[in-house]
Amino acid sequence: MPAITDIVVGSVAFLHLGFLVLEMFLWDKPLGLRVFGHTKEMAAKTKVLAANQGLYNGFLAAGLLWGLILGADGTSVKIFFLSCVLLAGLYGAATASRKILLIQALPAAIGLALVVSS
Repeated sequence: MPAITDIVVGSVAFLHLGFLVLEMFLWDKPLGLRVFGHTKEMAAKTKVLAANQGLYNGFLAAGLLWGLILGADGTSVKIFFLSCVLLAGLYGAATASRKILLIQALPAAIGLALVVSS
């Protein structure tokens, strides 16, 4: 079970690295516009905010990867950062888009359940 747990935690981390790239570097590019459903005008107005949000996603990913690198000693680190991801996902689902519940909160909840139960 620890291998499956690490795969899920790693997947959540890499998902957030993907968010970092989309929000910091591709926000106003065709892929970013398509993923987030923004117009070029809206993307131009919100580019700085998106980059800031991307940086936060990078910190979440870094924390999860740190927990994985620590191995068994990283359990509390993984719990903390998965909880942060879960809460951010729940907040995003409540305030921005319900899709965030499936894309961000659900993987974090699964990872959290696996870490806590192992």
